[in-house]
Amino acid sequence: MARVALADYIRSFLLCAIIGYTMISEIKESLTHKTFDRGVLSVLLVGSLVALLGSFVLSIEALELAKNPDAVLSCNLSAVLNCATVANHPSAHIFGFPNSFVGLMTTPVMVTIAVAGLMGVRFSRGFMFGAQLGAIAGAIFATWMLYMSYAVIGVLCPWCLTVDAAMLMILFAVTRYNVRHNNLYLPKHTQQAADGFVKKGYDIVVFLLILMVILSAILFKYGSEIVRL
Repeated sequence: MARVALADYIRSFLLCAIIGYTMISEIKESLTHKTFDRGVLSVLLVGSLVALLGSFVLSIEALELAKNPDAVLSCNLSAVLNCATVANHPSAHIFGFPNSFVGLMTTPVMVTIAVAGLMGVRFSRGFMFGAQLGAIAGAIFATWMLYMSYAVIGVLCPWCLTVDAAMLMILFAVTRYNVRHNNLYLPKHTQQAADGFVKKGYDIVVFLLILMVILSAILFKYGSEIVRL
């Protein structure tokens, strides 16, 4: 009887240990995902709000320039850092209206996604895939505008640079979130590779390298002029 009781006790103990270990693992995994979501959605919120602010300021200044092309804007800091010069270039309104209006129309969507996500809302896979396409389109558009400002116009717009950096933050955050939640409809092996890439934080390294390359290019070409301010 004693042996039976001991055996039952050992079996019960092992069963409880297995159940306890499983529960702890699930809780740990859940907390990890919650912490991850809060972090990446917070980055998305900050990036979206900064992009929205920059778009708003640029829109106000575009309206000011429409009334007075010779207006002196608050971000006209020098011949190199001059919002008015960039805003008066044809590339600043390729749709027939200021490019900043596009930001006013689109960035509130990202703000909504970030705020709703932080409140616990989970959007459908298709919706987040659409958000991914929007983030990619926004980043491409921002990159093109940066190229035009840097290489063609030869003048930098401080608020435009702010929006460009914010768009990179948005793309980084949306991509990181979608990869971890398998929202990109990737093939199984590609999804596993992408998830491992994100888990190891390599995407953060890529993001920082892109920012460093852009900053280095700006300083290399315009550093002497910027230092004189």
